[in-house]
Amino acid sequence: MSQILNNERVSKDWVIRVTSEDLKAIVAAPNSVRQIGTIPAGGGVEWCYVVQSVAEAGSTTVVFNVGTTVGDPDEYIDALDADAMTLNLPVFNTGDAMLQAAGNSTILTGLRPATLTATALPVYLKVTDANVANLTAGEWMVGMRIMDTLKFIP
Repeated sequence: MSQILNNERVSKDWVIRVTSEDLKAIVAAPNSVRQIGTIPAGGGVEWCYVVQSVAEAGSTTVVFNVGTTVGDPDEYIDALDADAMTLNLPVFNTGDAMLQAAGNSTILTGLRPATLTATALPVYLKVTDANVANLTAGEWMVGMRIMDTLKFIP
């Protein structure tokens, strides 16, 4: 039996570092979003997380959403109170496409990628913060695993 090598895997882990200065730029951008990844044709998102690695200072109103809809990208992470997170404790899969039902955090057994798509689809981070100008510190990592089923089709 063949052994799968790292370069033959069909998933890719994306990790994006976001600082307090990045948050200011994102909030100033149209729709307060920044594209942080792309789901390729034939792909989907296996999981998504946010972890705060440096404590925030200067604001208590930082909210993250991660997903594919520009206006309200909440398929993977929904309305996460990013400044109230416990340092180094990640929050996974709280979005609409990741939960079994609204308000239900029960995860079904096995892996079922979300947002399967026939065409490439951007993934956005949306930041809401009424006091973003006051931010002086803070760092978060946003990570996701994107499955690429068509990676080896010529």
